Amino acid sequence: MQTTERADIGVFGGSGFYSLIENAREVWVETPYGPPSDLIALGEIAGKKVAFLPRHGKDHRFPPQSINYRANLWAMKMLGVGSIIAPNACGSLKKEVKPGSMVVCDQLVDRTNGRKDSFYDGPVTTHVSFADPYCPTLRPIAVDALKSLGIETHERGTVVVIQGPRFSTRAESLWYQNQGWEVINMTQYPESYLAREMEICFVNISLITDYDVGIEGIAPVSHREVMEVFKKNNDRVKDAIGKIVEKIDVAGDCSCRHAQEGARG
Repeated sequence: MQTTERADIGVFGGSGFYSLIENAREVWVETPYGPPSDLIALGEIAGKKVAFLPRHGKDHRFPPQSINYRANLWAMKMLGVGSIIAPNACGSLKKEVKPGSMVVCDQLVDRTNGRKDSFYDGPVTTHVSFADPYCPTLRPIAVDALKSLGIETHERGTVVVIQGPRFSTRAESLWYQNQGWEVINMTQYPESYLAREMEICFVNISLITDYDVGIEGIAPVSHREVMEVFKKNNDRVKDAIGKIVEKIDVAGDCSCRHAQEGARG
C-alpha cells in the first residue's frame, strides 16, 4: 500500500477547488482502512507540491456521517503530507459571526457518534493530546491570509461538530448557542483528530454560510441555500488557500509533528 507519489501540503474541500492546482493529475492511494473519498489530485501551488481530496467525493456522494475519514488521512500521510488546510461550510451560532465571514477555529466540541475516530484500536493503548485541536503554526498564517484579502475574519472560535446529515432542532441549536460556541459543522471531527494522530499540522477555515436556527428570528436553512453561499465564496476561499500555501514552511517544525511523544505509557 506504499506509493511513490509525494506532496507537502494537503487540502480537503469541495469539488470546486480543483482549479486551485496547476497541471493537476489524479492518483489513487490504497489504504488499510478502505478507499478514500475519491482520487487525489496532485499538482503545484506557489511552487509547492499539493494534494487535493474532496472529502465528500467529486459528486458529493458521501454524507458527513459516511465519510471514510481514516482512509482520507492515511492517504495524505502516505503521500508525505505534513500540513492540511481544511475549508468547509459552517453555520453561525452568534449574530456577530455573519454569513460570508470566516472563522479560523481554535477549539472543538464533538457531538458525533459511531464514527471511526482513531487509528489506535489496540493492542497498545495510545492517548494523543487534543487539548488544542488546531495547529498553532498554521492558524496565524490562515488568519493573516484571510485578512490580507479583506475577508471579515474571526481569529478564533469554538466549533460544535454534529453527526448529520440532519440539521439541529431549535432546542439543540439554542443549547449550543448558550454554551458560548460560535460555529456548527458536520465534518471537522474526526478529521482534525486523525490528523493529530498522524502528526500532521491541521487548520480549519470555517466559511459561514448561514445562521443556525437557535438564533431568534432565523428561519430554517436548506442544504441548497448553504451550497449557494459556499459557491459564491469559492473564489475567496481559493485565493486564501493559495496565500496560506505560499507561507507554509514545508521544512519547518511544529508541536503537531511530535504528537506521539508521551502518548504511550
